[in-house]
Amino acid sequence: MKAFFTNGDFFKSSTFIKISAFLFISLAFFYFGKHWSDGYQQLIFFNSRQNPLTSSQITPTVSLSPNHNKSFDISSLIANTTTQTLASIPPPSDPEPLPPPPPPEVQRFRIVDENGTMTDNFEIGDFDPGVAEDWGSENTTEAVEESRAVVKKFGWCNESMREYIPCLDNVEAIRGLESTERGERFERHCPEKGKGLDCLVPAPKGYRTPIPWPRSRDEVVFVVLICWPKVVFGFGREIRDGTKWSFLGLEERDLIPTVIGWDVDRVWFSNVPHARLVEDKGGQNWISIYKDKFKFPGGGTQFIHGADQYLDQISKMVPDIAFGQYTRVAMDVGCGVASFGAYLLSRNVLTMSVAPKDVHENQVQFALERGVPAMVAALATRRLLYPSQAFDLIHCSRCRINWTRDDGILLLEVNRVLRAGGYFAWAAQPVYKHEPLLEEQWEEMVNLTSRLCWNLVKKEGYIAIWQKPSNNSCYLSREAGSQPPLCDSEDDPDNVWYVDLKACITRLPDDGAGSNVTTWPARLHNPPDRLQSIQMDAYISRRELFRAESKYWSEIIASYVRVLHWKSYKLRNVLDMRASFGGFAAALIEHQLDCWVLNVVPVSGPNTLPVIYDRGLLGVLHDWCEPFDTYPRTYDLLHAAGLFSIERKRCNVSSIMLEMDRILRPGGRVYIRDSVGVMDELQEIGKAMGWHVALRDTSEGPHASYRILTCDKR
Repeated sequence: MKAFFTNGDFFKSSTFIKISAFLFISLAFFYFGKHWSDGYQQLIFFNSRQNPLTSSQITPTVSLSPNHNKSFDISSLIANTTTQTLASIPPPSDPEPLPPPPPPEVQRFRIVDENGTMTDNFEIGDFDPGVAEDWGSENTTEAVEESRAVVKKFGWCNESMREYIPCLDNVEAIRGLESTERGERFERHCPEKGKGLDCLVPAPKGYRTPIPWPRSRDEVVFVVLICWPKVVFGFGREIRDGTKWSFLGLEERDLIPTVIGWDVDRVWFSNVPHARLVEDKGGQNWISIYKDKFKFPGGGTQFIHGADQYLDQISKMVPDIAFGQYTRVAMDVGCGVASFGAYLLSRNVLTMSVAPKDVHENQVQFALERGVPAMVAALATRRLLYPSQAFDLIHCSRCRINWTRDDGILLLEVNRVLRAGGYFAWAAQPVYKHEPLLEEQWEEMVNLTSRLCWNLVKKEGYIAIWQKPSNNSCYLSREAGSQPPLCDSEDDPDNVWYVDLKACITRLPDDGAGSNVTTWPARLHNPPDRLQSIQMDAYISRRELFRAESKYWSEIIASYVRVLHWKSYKLRNVLDMRASFGGFAAALIEHQLDCWVLNVVPVSGPNTLPVIYDRGLLGVLHDWCEPFDTYPRTYDLLHAAGLFSIERKRCNVSSIMLEMDRILRPGGRVYIRDSVGVMDELQEIGKAMGWHVALRDTSEGPHASYRILTCDKR
């Protein structure tokens, strides 16, 4: 065999030739069958064989049958058989049901590869122009997200409205009153819904940022210093702190200051451009004009020598009044320019100075411009908007009120808001003048106060001071039919919103609630007894809620001071629009921010005003669906926590925001802490009013349900 292959005889043999010819013919037919087919469908074979070394990287392959696109006549391929043979074959059975068709192939766009990583190149599918043409058509059924509402910019009101108070300047309603004999024209007569403010109240021409507190309160611009053994004349500012003096580092023992000119309580004339009070009260040391400023020397009709001396006299008459300890919250009726309340601030006493918008219509505006708590209010036919047992001291100095008219109904209102055991100080001509008419008025006053069970504690000079009883024992021991009667036991003395005055004596709680408050400053943080009488859902946990709210606001104000630098702000007049228990105001005091807060309790929630006053704070009841009783530009900071998410169900949010703009001074700030759902609308309204707005996260983080909207009125 070896020799056969070696000599090459094998390749010349017929066997080799036959094998080679067979292979050549087979390859030729295969080649022609694959490349010269006639277009009939090919048979597809699936090849799942993979290289074990690279199986994860090789995709399945597909090969085509040589019979691709060919068809065959099966009958021609079957040999003819005899009829007998076909008859011997049993009939075919019913064919099995075909399997269900495979599901449609899912098209993959290769956005994410096998490892879950997003690829750089991927298909996005074909563009369908019909989708763009039908976008936004009326017959679409897909919900489209509503775009943010756009609020048109608000315009300026007429120049005549620059001191406009909507509910007190409603001329049309006042003209329609049946009677004005009892002062009805000085009470609230608000515009109808839809006819309220829809523009921005302008400031007077030349308006300037108010002079900061307390620089205008206790300054001397020129002082003569006598320093033994030589005399030194000093020009400059000298600050009086209580009764101690200091100047250029010298102590009180080193100098005897002689005051040449006080620059007390200055207000820019351009901010309140009215001189009527100067003309009417200039001789009583109320107010004067010097160059471009008003000055308030601290006097009054009955204390022309100064409010400090007047307060010293009251303290000597009744030491138990104890300003800043027992007496923490006071009310000055017919306040003038509020010098009484201004000088009580240095004695840790907050005073609500009230006066009507009468012929001396700007007295409350002057008080607020000075930085003294004040409200426009009148004792006429309705209850004042303060709770029962609110004030430790109520003061009236020549307030031009006839206390004995209509069975003493006005003094009965004073009795309602005066705390059990509190004091009423009256400085008026009937106290000290011996004229027949005035003596008759004094006798009527003494008779009325005795029937109210008030005790005349002291009468000295032109001041008389009474004390209210601390319980009902005196009232119950009176003879049957005594006037005025006790109010019905079902009468709620804290219900004050549009409630008429009642000629009856308000009953005191049998448990002593309201009269047994602790002294200042402990009362600021002690849960008062009247906390249990508030109509709210919680009952057992009220004290815990009270303490939790105090802690909550203390932490928030601490963060505001630390992060937002609140101590650098020139804050003086602050309005908390939804005060609850007064935790926000208490936190400002705790962190020593030199301001006062008017706590507003909305009528849409529980009436927590008694708790606020028991803590030694000021407050008022109000419905934010109506305008507020104050002059324009009277507050430096407006704070609203959770207000709009509640009031938007009752009021027009734009109306509330416009009212906020009216009472906020230029340069003032707004802090709104509320749910995310109302923030878009508030931002748009704020921008439409010209405010600079910024949305911030709370301390809970960006995913919290609350946000903080900070606004600056430029």
